[in-house]
Amino acid sequence: MLLSSRSPMRSLSCNHLLPSSDPPYKILRNHPSLSLISTCKGIENLKQIHSQIIKTGLHNTQFALSKLIEFCAISPSGDLSYAISIFSCIDEPNPFVWNTIIRGHCMSSTPIHAIAFYVSMLLAGAEPNSFTFPFLLKACAKVQATHEGKQVHAHILKLGLETDAFVHTSLINMYAQSGKLTDAQLVFDKSSSRNVVSFTALLTGYASAGYLDDARQLFYEIPVRDVVSWNAMIAGYAQSGRYKEALDFFQDMLRANAQPNESTMVSVLSACAQLGSLELGNRVRSWIKDHGLGSNLRLVNALVDMYSKCGELETARALFDRISQKDQISWNVMIGGYTHMSHYKEALDLFRQMLQSNEEPNEVTFLSILPTCAYLGTLDLGKWIHAYTDKNFSNSLNTSLSTSLIDMYAKCGSIEAARQVFDSMKSKSLASWNAMISGLAMHGYADMALQLFSRMAEEGFKPDDITFVGVLSACSHGGLVELGKNYFDTMIRDYNISPKLQHYGCMIDHLGRAGLFDEAKALMKNMEMKPDGAIWGSLLGACRVHGNVELGEVVAKQLFKLEPENPGGYVLLSNIYARAGRWEEVARIRTRLNDKGMKKVPGCSSIEVDSVVHEFLVGDKSHSQCKEIYKMLDEIDELLELAGHVPDTSEILYDIDEEWKEGILSYHSEKLAIAYGLISTKPGTTIRIVKNLRICGNCHSATKLISKIFNREIIARDRSRFHHFRNGSCSCKDYW
Repeated sequence: MLLSSRSPMRSLSCNHLLPSSDPPYKILRNHPSLSLISTCKGIENLKQIHSQIIKTGLHNTQFALSKLIEFCAISPSGDLSYAISIFSCIDEPNPFVWNTIIRGHCMSSTPIHAIAFYVSMLLAGAEPNSFTFPFLLKACAKVQATHEGKQVHAHILKLGLETDAFVHTSLINMYAQSGKLTDAQLVFDKSSSRNVVSFTALLTGYASAGYLDDARQLFYEIPVRDVVSWNAMIAGYAQSGRYKEALDFFQDMLRANAQPNESTMVSVLSACAQLGSLELGNRVRSWIKDHGLGSNLRLVNALVDMYSKCGELETARALFDRISQKDQISWNVMIGGYTHMSHYKEALDLFRQMLQSNEEPNEVTFLSILPTCAYLGTLDLGKWIHAYTDKNFSNSLNTSLSTSLIDMYAKCGSIEAARQVFDSMKSKSLASWNAMISGLAMHGYADMALQLFSRMAEEGFKPDDITFVGVLSACSHGGLVELGKNYFDTMIRDYNISPKLQHYGCMIDHLGRAGLFDEAKALMKNMEMKPDGAIWGSLLGACRVHGNVELGEVVAKQLFKLEPENPGGYVLLSNIYARAGRWEEVARIRTRLNDKGMKKVPGCSSIEVDSVVHEFLVGDKSHSQCKEIYKMLDEIDELLELAGHVPDTSEILYDIDEEWKEGILSYHSEKLAIAYGLISTKPGTTIRIVKNLRICGNCHSATKLISKIFNREIIARDRSRFHHFRNGSCSCKDYW
């Protein structure tokens, strides 16, 4: 029994409208009223023609009604529901009319209705023919109705239509697109007359499913390779992440003098985007221009994507701005390009423009914009996106989007909301577990992160290298030295995962901050690869924390060799010297920085209030509420002094008076952001700030007291972790 669906309802009975036979075909075909259908501009125009047909009595002929149905069901400017209303007036539709309705449903957004109409066709006693099955099988493929497709296959065999070239190829296509490649191969093998189309149908199935070796073998067996077969191979390689092979196949295509088309170039541009192959991308753009396809939206969108991911954002934006009728994909590729290149503010601005343009965002949009929310700490926008997706995608919220929400909430400082999303997921992926473990780790909840890792293993998930970055980070932030060593050994011994730079970086940072410098150096010596700047930098940071001047100098030399133009290493060494009171060395480094024209990366802190992100630099006076902010700063400093807070000025330059040193510390960017939060939010509201650098020791101790004085929870994200300040203490337990 085919799909259990009710037959389409007839809106009214019109038995009297149709005579037993139509007038001669030639007379009907040349009738003036029917000839108007070929020039019809849209459904309103067609309704006028329909009225004319009724006036002339042509509505009593099935031929005239079939032409109306054909326009309504198949034309891009038609209306399928109007076609069905005409169809319902025909007492005994002929096969052409049934086929047209089935074809219209296949081409619509509800292809499953094509199968329902086929059921009605059989129940009505109409006999399907070779024109029925290609679109019916295509509908089965679209909705992955393999069971119904097999029943249709049985009907084809019963009617003896399996040798028809179009039906045969449609069967292969149906099985191949449904992932039933064994069945597709069986149909192909049973064919006595294989043509190029059937070869290509099977080839496309293998290529799209990622069976590229099988696809390649079929490709070289095809008698004549047309553009469709070349496209199938290029797209297959691109979709499988084998971008270089996709471009190699494209070069082979050009050498074979096969003419590429729009689909070829879309796949090629996708591969160029992933590989950063700007030169070939420029050649494709020239081809598009030479062939007069510069206004082809599909190609322009692909160009925007390619230029964005190749780092040519200005070129991409210029192309995007010239698109007169932008579609959803246009917005998505430009927003995604900004996010890919870490231009988060531009991505956020463009997303807001998209909403103002009344273009509906989809899951792809949110997968691009949620990392922006995570980076900028825009929790309000992240919450809005969560609410929007719950409302609009509640039945189809995919795992990737849920994982992005977990990551966003964790990085915006709301680890509780991240855990709620994680716990509510019906189906979790490894990425979901990784995001939650990493989120807990960066918030300092080491025990919870490690418990979740154990639960993950119990539920049958095998950890990967990303999992262990989160696990080792949890141990590092929690100061769990021995446990971190054990997990590092477990990763290698039990899971056969070779440590990458990130794993070594976690361990060396972990050992260094614990003061275990000999072990850190031994691990660096035994690394399978050379330490990068991040590893040397973390060890230098540990030297600053522990005041290890001798090792700091050695480490700094290595860092300067790797990153001679990075001022961060010089600043760290300067801080080490300052804490040791070696002011001549501090002055020498300052001179060296000035001679090289390098400047310290300025501290920048941001806070989101009422969905608006406010940024502050050290000593910033550009904010519109500058007077109120500095007035609050003065109040904070007075209350801190009364509470016994003594600023730590040991790392401030020696040639500044002590009073000035304290003033400089008062104007650090995080204190400005906190002051703005205090005057801009209701008492008791949590204040969340994001800083681009490591929070300094002075601000850390001051913020602990501020949280107690003002009875506020203050959540601060710095370069490496989160700090939850509550009632005079911090979640990091002063270990960061």
